[in-house]
Amino acid sequence: MAKGDPRKPKGKMSSYAYFVQTCREEHKKKSPEIPVSFSEFSKRCSARWKAMSDKEKSRFDDMAKQDKVRYDQEMMHYMPGGKRGKKKDPNAPKRPSSGFFLFCSEHRPQIKAQYPSLGIGDVAKKLGEMWNGLTDATKQPYLMKANKLKDKYQKACLGLDASVVHHVTYHSSSILQYNNISFLCRMLQTTRRRARLGGCPWAWE
Repeated sequence: MAKGDPRKPKGKMSSYAYFVQTCREEHKKKSPEIPVSFSEFSKRCSARWKAMSDKEKSRFDDMAKQDKVRYDQEMMHYMPGGKRGKKKDPNAPKRPSSGFFLFCSEHRPQIKAQYPSLGIGDVAKKLGEMWNGLTDATKQPYLMKANKLKDKYQKACLGLDASVVHHVTYHSSSILQYNNISFLCRMLQTTRRRARLGGCPWAWE
């Protein structure tokens, strides 16, 4: 069996997984000398979880949300290894950041300075907590900036190759139902990829 990439970020945990982890830690503290079979332990955890109220489960839900923030941030910077990895097009415009990631870029240095011993995952959790605590009005500047970056990115996609735009107008009857910038961006990226691979860039699916 092939080994996975050791650099790949650890998968995100669910609310229930955090609950089970807490139960395991509680058992180790209370009765470290008493072994418990996996099947029996799983049954007990499942029964306790089903009997819990939504309010009791909420802290585990919060832990899962924060871990998702950590996972999403780490995956954003993760580049799969191996010889068959896709080469990045040097001419392709940089993908725009979301409002949340713009917020993270601004406040990450502050968190690192305040908590120098925290790892990447814990820093991401702190940033997630800060973001979730903001009001909609406070988030608005970041979301507006993200929308502007998205518009700029889509226009940059169209500007990569004027010949593609010309080809789109030539095939206007096929494009009418997809008359939006997002579709044109996707089509442009596909044609450029086909051209690099030596195929016909104008071949339609």
